[in-house]
Amino acid sequence: MAQSDRQPGDGYSPEMDSETHEKTYDGFIEFTTISTLVVACWVLALAMGGVKGAWLTAIFFVVLSGVAGAVGAVSRSVSWKASAAVLGLMTLSFIVM
Repeated sequence: MAQSDRQPGDGYSPEMDSETHEKTYDGFIEFTTISTLVVACWVLALAMGGVKGAWLTAIFFVVLSGVAGAVGAVSRSVSWKASAAVLGLMTLSFIVM
């Protein structure tokens, strides 16, 4: 069972750099979230092209999701929100088509 009362830095031995470890973990979680959203965009683009036959729209959204993922990876303030916005726009476009 996970410990919910643990404070950052608890349980580290003195020779470990707890601050760097926590930053690395947070970066990994952020990268995984952004990557998952971008891959979800790609899967929806394949569905858009295969089911609706809108391959040019699907290609546009694949490029847009890649750019949004790159911007989100570089900018901490944007983070996963750019990829989530593209996924939302793609979902609306898929429903309307």
